[in-house]
Amino acid sequence: MEPLAVECGRFRVKKGMSDKVDEWMQFLNDHMADVLLTLADEKMYVETIFREVKDGEEYLYWYSIQGPNGQAVETSNHEVDQIHLQFWEACIDPTFKEELLAPQVVMIPHPIRSQMK
Repeated sequence: MEPLAVECGRFRVKKGMSDKVDEWMQFLNDHMADVLLTLADEKMYVETIFREVKDGEEYLYWYSIQGPNGQAVETSNHEVDQIHLQFWEACIDPTFKEELLAPQVVMIPHPIRSQMK
């Protein structure tokens, strides 16, 4: 079985964009059926967005489990992905270097992992 990409990354939100992040997260939740369709093309088995405010800075964390050879969101023709990328550009601080957390242990039961193809 080919390896899975298990990632958790932290991204800083631009100052003053909390309301726009609220709108972004609501958009994703409101369009979940369309979002889930795009995940199949990406071979994205799990994707979760977490939010944190720490020391006056706001961050979004992406946790994902992705199979090999998935389509990149940047090349997607799905409208929901194009809107998602517009929110990303508006909200994520490009001057902050993405922080990827290093996975130490990946615990996925065999019956579930065998379905991730």
